[in-house]
Parts: sequence; C-alpha cells; structure tokens
Amino acid sequence: METDFLIIGAGVAGLSAAIEVAAAGRVLILTKDRLTESASEYAQGGIAVALSDDDRVSLHEKDTLQAGAGLCDTQAVRTLVAEGPERIQRLIDWGAEFDTDGGKLSFTCEGAHSVNRVLHADGDSTGREIARALFNKARSIENVSSQSFSAVVDLLVEHGEVCGAVAWREESRELVPVYARAVLLATGGLGRVYRETTNPDVATGDGVAMAYRAGAAVADIEMVQFHPTALYLEGAPRFLLSEALRGEGAVLRNADMERFMSRYHDREELAPRDVVSRAIVSELHRIRKGPAYLDLTHLAPGFVARRFPRIYETCRHYGVDLEAHPAPVHPAAHYAMGGVRTDDRGATTIPRLYAAGETACAGVHGANRLASNSLLEGLVFGARAGETMRRHAADPLRRPALGARLPAGPLPANAVSDLRRLAWRYAGIERSGEGLRAGLDELNRISPAFEKGLARNSRSGFETDNLFQVIRLITRCALARKESRGGHFRADFPEPRAEFQKHSQIRRGREIEFTDVA
Repeated sequence: METDFLIIGAGVAGLSAAIEVAAAGRVLILTKDRLTESASEYAQGGIAVALSDDDRVSLHEKDTLQAGAGLCDTQAVRTLVAEGPERIQRLIDWGAEFDTDGGKLSFTCEGAHSVNRVLHADGDSTGREIARALFNKARSIENVSSQSFSAVVDLLVEHGEVCGAVAWREESRELVPVYARAVLLATGGLGRVYRETTNPDVATGDGVAMAYRAGAAVADIEMVQFHPTALYLEGAPRFLLSEALRGEGAVLRNADMERFMSRYHDREELAPRDVVSRAIVSELHRIRKGPAYLDLTHLAPGFVARRFPRIYETCRHYGVDLEAHPAPVHPAAHYAMGGVRTDDRGATTIPRLYAAGETACAGVHGANRLASNSLLEGLVFGARAGETMRRHAADPLRRPALGARLPAGPLPANAVSDLRRLAWRYAGIERSGEGLRAGLDELNRISPAFEKGLARNSRSGFETDNLFQVIRLITRCALARKESRGGHFRADFPEPRAEFQKHSQIRRGREIEFTDVA
C-alpha cells in the first residue's frame, strides 16, 4: 500500500492532523480497531479553553504551568492555550455541539482550574462529540481514506528516515507494508500496561514502543497520571467517574464514611489529581480498610442523572444509583504525560516521523496534566502536526523491503496479566528505588521472550511485546528520577529536587539523559 501521508490512529489528534494535511496529498488513516474506537471516545471530563467572559488565556496558561509541577515547556503551553479558542470555534463551525445555558456556551470548573473554563457535550460525552465532528469533517474530504487492521506493528526506516509502517492483517495472517512520505503517530495512551486502568483495550502504548524501536527519543515516560476516581466493583470495568463530578460538589469519603481530603490539601476534592490519588491510597492505609467512596447523594434530586447521563446510567447498570448511594472508587492509570518527544509542531527526533496527542510529549503537561487539557492538546497539536507534514509533499516515496521474519517462541503463560500486575506493584502510584529495581530484575529475567519485532503472528502477541517495552521504559526512567514530582512519587525521595526539574529522555541503545525544560 502507498499513500502520501500516513496517520496511525483516529482519535482527536489523528483526525485533526488528517484534515490539515489533506490539502497536500493523499491521507490514509490506519486504525487498530473500528474507526470510532479511541481514547477520545471515552473522554468525559470536557475540554478546557479560555472562552468564557471571566477567563483569560494568561490564566489558563498559569493554571497549566502550576499543575505541571515545573516540567511544562512554556512555549508549548502558550501555544496550547492561545490557539485553543480558535480551534474550538472552528470545531463548532464543523458541527460540534457543546452544552449551552441560555444560548451561551456553558463552562464548568474542575480540579486545579482557577475559573470555570471546561466545555462539555451532553454532560459527559465530550470526547465522543468532538470525535464525531472531526470524523464527519474528515470523511467529507476526498483525499482522506481509512483502513482498519488488527495492529500496526512497526515503523519502516531507511537511511535514518521513516518511510512508512508495517500493519498486521489477522484474518489473512500477513504483514502489509504501507509506504508514505511522512507518518504521524496518534495511537493514544498506554494505560493498559497497568492492572487498574480507565483506558480502552487498544491503549497498549504501541506508538511509544514503535517509536522507541525505530530510534526516536521518548521523554518523561515515568510521568503517569492516575485518576483518583474509577468505579471499583468486582466484575465491572474501571469506568472513570469524571473530575467534573467533584467540580459539581461530589465529596470523597473513607470506609467509615468520613470526609478526609482536608487532611491532605486545602482545595480538598478539587486538588490536583496526583494529590487526590495519593490521598485516597494514604487513607486506605491509615484506616486499614476500604474502598473509598465518591458521594453525590447530597446533591439535588435528578441533578446527577440530568448532568451526567452516561456516568449515571453506567453506574446503575453495575448496581450503583449515584443519587441514592456513594460509589466505591479507587485510583487507576488514566493518562500518560510523557511519550514520544516532539517539538511544538509535532516533529520527533527522526526525520519524517511526527506524533501528537497522548502518544506525544510536547512538554505541555509537564509532570501532571491539568484536567481537561488533553482533548485540547489533541486538537491543537494534531492540527499543527498536519500543517507541518505538508512540507513533505514532494519528498521521495521510499519502498524498503520488510526483511526476513525470525521465528518466535510462545509467550510465557499469563504474560499480559503478569506484566500488568508487575507495573501496578512496582511502577504504580507509589514507587521506591527498591521496588523499581526488583521490577527491573523481573523484566530483565523474562526479556528473552519479548522484543521479537515482526516475528509474532497475532495482535495480542504484538501488543504484549509493546506492553513489555513500555513497562520497562517507565520503570527505568522512574528509577533514574530520584525525586517526587507530579504523577511520579518516590517514597524514598518524597520531595521534588531542583536537579531533577528536567525532562527525562531515553533512546534505544543510550543511557537515560535529563534535559533542560524550555
């Protein structure tokens, strides 16, 4: 297969890029599942943008920098908040329908925001609505097409430049090379590396793993955000109970039904996510019983069902009526602040390779993402990457051969569940040097079974290799960062340290570096 521009992933970032680059040539979007399956579809909390009468771009910038705990790149943040309003307005012009009050856009507040600036669609289906509008716009462009494969396996590299990717077609059990003049990774997150996660099944860190194998730099990969309030019921998925619930007055209680957040932060339930997540874990340890509970029963009758219809109905499906009973909750892996290192135009450290959205690390989120900035990041930086990719329209189309496939032995029994348990135990919410070293020892011991490249013969096999790769990257970088900052907490180094107010950066075959924050 051949195209001018290859987009891997169909969330907000991928679709935004496809729309922008289509003016310069043919665009092919590859997805691992159905075209509408992405983390964007599950984003409930909203999209933050400085559009309300009592907000300013400078305030949004200040809140983002403060949440990022010293690791945000200032220019990237400025680009995000300054371009956000125009991108949102264009999205509305394309048919996106956000919630309104009296004919005006309705804004709410979430944790670590200083004013009401978060837009929602249908209460708690914001990501779905944004993706719908982008999908319809992309579908209307003649140059844009899509293909669904079981997996995109690896990038094709020749003479140090990316020239396509290799996809896996499960039904015919064949590898399919897809050649392109430029490639964008928009594969979403990596939450499935953890036992407890809010992420969909497709979020196995594929983009990070592929980029790392190709030689690209990966930055701040140890910075993983654990959402404080995932539904915690046996037999139920770790369904995210949005930050917006706390923004509307939901409170956290321990197993004795006592509110406890005042012991941990002066903003209580509206503290930054990393603070709330660690507070819940600390409270479970303090009283030696759990779980914690998110309580909305004091709110006006009918409000929760009306304001959060999707959340309300999902919880009812699993036996919890949020208007009558508190919901059991526990932190779960939710968002990766780190990823494939890019500049503010989406360019990676390898020519003709771009990345955007959660796959990328442009320095916007720093050590701890400000709530509801992720959809805006995908919208702004996906579009900027697409605009920049146009410069490759006249580049030669290279067609390197795939090369021989080495035989691969079977993966260890229970490989996926064992890897996810290892990541949760050693590289989860609370980390330590001793635990991280133990985790690395286990990973090194089983490493011969992984990293087989094109040798696997199933989607699950490719995904498992990627899980292993990403878990090892997180563990190595977490061990190297001897401090606590944002989403990274070390029990043996519980405070931030000035010498680590830098980005971690790792490349294949090189030692971990720490580089200055821009």
